Amino acid sequence: MNYEETLEYLYSQLPVYQKIGGIAYKEGLDNSLALDAYFSHPHTKYKTIHVAGTNGKGSTSHLIAAILQEAGYKVGLYTSPHLIDFRERIRINGEKISKDYVVNFVANHKESFEPIQPSFFELTMMMAFQYFAEEKIDVAVVEVGLGGRLDSTNIITPDLSIITNISLDHMQFLGNTAEKIAKEKAGIIKHSVPIVIGEAEGEVRKVFEEKAAEVGAPIIFAEDESLMISHLKTASGWLFDMKYYMHLRGELSGYAQIKNAVTVVASIRELMKIGYTIPSKAVYSGFAYVSELTGLMGRWQVIQELNPKIVCDTGHNVAGIKYIVEQLENERYKTLHIVLGMVDDKDISTVLSLLPRKAVFYFTRANIPRAMNERQLQQMGQKYGLTGYSYATVKEAIRAAKDWARPNDFIFIGGSNFVIADALEYFKLGQ
Repeated sequence: MNYEETLEYLYSQLPVYQKIGGIAYKEGLDNSLALDAYFSHPHTKYKTIHVAGTNGKGSTSHLIAAILQEAGYKVGLYTSPHLIDFRERIRINGEKISKDYVVNFVANHKESFEPIQPSFFELTMMMAFQYFAEEKIDVAVVEVGLGGRLDSTNIITPDLSIITNISLDHMQFLGNTAEKIAKEKAGIIKHSVPIVIGEAEGEVRKVFEEKAAEVGAPIIFAEDESLMISHLKTASGWLFDMKYYMHLRGELSGYAQIKNAVTVVASIRELMKIGYTIPSKAVYSGFAYVSELTGLMGRWQVIQELNPKIVCDTGHNVAGIKYIVEQLENERYKTLHIVLGMVDDKDISTVLSLLPRKAVFYFTRANIPRAMNERQLQQMGQKYGLTGYSYATVKEAIRAAKDWARPNDFIFIGGSNFVIADALEYFKLGQ
């Protein structure tokens, strides 16, 4: 099989949550442990950092990886989902895994892993862990896929665990309250391993405190560290004045990055306490050039600066959309155009209720089975005063928005990772 045929095999033979949703979700670690045993526990051959959370875990993972790269470490980065190319999920020092490795991994091991019947995510994770071991990395930053306690990645024992925040998402698997979701994500807290919590209050904070006490894990609440002194929005991102790092330029310009910056700096300080060598210049460089260093895309990404300005963002749940709406309110434009598509297992009604009514909407659907029908989404939007048109593909919706928009207008593209993937492909970005 060549690379394209190998991907087709992975997508067609293994359950893929990214494409088909809940029926691909396999609860429990049995498959991961079986794969881990077959490959002789590759994740034990290097250090690991484990990152969970409802929102911000992707940005946080990429920022920490960028900083460690700049500090001189050989860094593996495992994230999901991908936007354009499967290989985005598995990187070393920003470079994607080779096509040849993907092909050979499947060809050489399929007879052994097929009887285990792993999910797409379980096998992809093990591919990453084995690749990192063979390439002799120093440390891997591992992003949790879904939840924490029963997520495939939870077979690792990291140097540091991080939970960015908790909000209501994937409730059909994790529970319908913030406390229940927190208990699932708290499952990555391990015996004596420090845990950094980005945001938590009330009962959610109590869940984390109790779990950390139960397993003897030092717990650090980033918000308690008084790290952020001030933040200023600039044309190129953020300018943070932070304890230990004054005049820190953050390339990622979304409003959510204020909280992420605090979480990252708290995590970096903790890594230094346990023996990592991370000079200040590595922190400054990692924050300033994270996209170039790690290939991060889709976080308030400016696709076109002017005539009109076009931005996309992968925020797709209630907490993420709140940040996006706040940011849209602070942009300058004559007319706002929103290209919107969502998957059908999200809290769509609440998201629609938050979106600005003074905008022209281009309701659409991404090219995956889970995508909500664009006309159904349009009808739901009308109940919340959102008016516009429907388009069968993201590309058609973007073309229409560009045709209608005037030079001083603003086009926002979002609602789903998969809409962003189609948009980036349309603009020929990330190829």
